[in-house]
Amino acid sequence: MAYWICQLFGWIFNTSAQTLTALSGDIPAPAVRLASEIAVMNAAGLGYTHLLRNYIKRHHWHTLGIARLLPRIFGAALVFGFPIAVIMGFMATATMWGGSGPEDLAAVEQLAGEFGVWLASSDSLPLRVMNWSALVVMWLIMYFSITSLRDRRLDALRQSELARALQVAELRLLKSQLNPHFLFNSLNSVRALIADDPTGAQKAVTQLARTLRYTLTAGQEEVVSLERELEIVADYLELESLRLGERLRIERTIASDARVAHIPVMMLQTVVENAIKHGIAELPEGGVLRISAALRERALLIEVENPRPSTPWRPQSQGIGLRNAVERLRLLFGAEAALDLDLSHPDRALARIRIPQTS
Repeated sequence: MAYWICQLFGWIFNTSAQTLTALSGDIPAPAVRLASEIAVMNAAGLGYTHLLRNYIKRHHWHTLGIARLLPRIFGAALVFGFPIAVIMGFMATATMWGGSGPEDLAAVEQLAGEFGVWLASSDSLPLRVMNWSALVVMWLIMYFSITSLRDRRLDALRQSELARALQVAELRLLKSQLNPHFLFNSLNSVRALIADDPTGAQKAVTQLARTLRYTLTAGQEEVVSLERELEIVADYLELESLRLGERLRIERTIASDARVAHIPVMMLQTVVENAIKHGIAELPEGGVLRISAALRERALLIEVENPRPSTPWRPQSQGIGLRNAVERLRLLFGAEAALDLDLSHPDRALARIRIPQTS
């Protein structure tokens, strides 16, 4: 709405200014004709700039540096300025920029055969091209200035929201994502290993320390590589294996190019913990935890699948971590990012994560 208000106001203002200039000059043409010609040209300018805006958005000109953007700006201006200047040469309004108008052009009657000669001999053509091209350049400068300010304000607002969400997330991580039960169970597993397997106990302590350190420092980072997140998930799963034993079986299918993709910190760990806590750990026979990741159509797609009890799912028992993850995902990667939990099968849960990748 704001775009159309500015667009209509700007071109109507330009139409009015040009009309007043023409009517106050010595142009030997009726006022109605002058006004209609100026209105038609400015309507063409409105239509062209609207189409140009759509083209700019489709080809992401706002992401270009100034060195690559300037040639496009001047090229787009000439694409409009030159044909309008040529057409204007056959109108009464041509005299506004020092032209002679069709009434004073002896060659107009022979235009079909002498169009190129007329173009070469028209002294006012470059001036008209410059004027209309300058108008488009001014429009583009205003457009990029306004959109740049808008994007900067949106980025600042998003960063502010993200900072608040991360602060809340950091507190929730301490309460829910690395819960006391996990810590208690891990310490008990380590204690059981001390006598029988000191080396294994030492390894478990190291993994637990890495998990604690990663969790406590998660609030200081926004995104990490999938490779780094997988490392902490591996430590977490090994610690859980000490408690669950053969009840926990793991299958990983991770594409090599997906490992460098970016993911919100603690995102995958939260989903995996949810699968263990509310799925496999609740089953006497355990089950297989499947983790897959791949890059498709400039997006990272992650799936975490696990068996679950056939009893009805109770969202109040496991909603904090996932709600927190969904909110951080939205703030970091926008509306195209998604985290969906598919519970359509009574004995299986499937979490799907989609994260757009810009590079």
